[in-house]
Amino acid sequence: MILNHLWGLFSHPDQEWESIRSEPNTLSRHYLAHTIILATIPAVCGYLGATHIGWTIGKDDTIYRLTSESALQLCILFYFAMIAGVFILGKFIDFLSITYQSEQDDHTPRGLALASYTSTPLFMVGLIALFPVLWVNMLVAMAAVAYTVFLLYEGLPILMKIPPERGFLFASSVVTVGLVMLVGILALTVIIWALGIGPVFASS
Repeated sequence: MILNHLWGLFSHPDQEWESIRSEPNTLSRHYLAHTIILATIPAVCGYLGATHIGWTIGKDDTIYRLTSESALQLCILFYFAMIAGVFILGKFIDFLSITYQSEQDDHTPRGLALASYTSTPLFMVGLIALFPVLWVNMLVAMAAVAYTVFLLYEGLPILMKIPPERGFLFASSVVTVGLVMLVGILALTVIIWALGIGPVFASS
């Protein structure tokens, strides 16, 4: 079933990771039926928030909105950046598993599944884009990042079937890779904006 692990990752993550591990490790089950769908949440909500609701900054009552064309361009690029980021991170996890898994461990490549399900809170938090208040968005985003890290550290040893102490080191390496990817995405964003594909504000 599509998105059948969504509730379990928030209500009973340990059991849900065990359930994910018992399923066939296929691209369609863990990536196409989860990441591709959930990544639409921040993209669509971001578009609606930026074009129909708008932002206010500080005590300024001015409402800032993007033009429909500009918001659509940015949200499409954001969507593909998210699904590409999850895919690349999953492949990095499989690559790192060579270092952290011993000969006795299960070497089934499960990096894409781990990256897909660990990213769930970051996709769900996209709903907050419908309520574009900066300080609220920042607090909710920080909570989502914290729970994402928790899912990673909790789920990696279960999914990869390795001891918790090795799982901690493995998960820390994944966090490092994720931070490097984030910096790379920010740099790419600057380049794209310099090429003229940036936010265009609608006239008030």
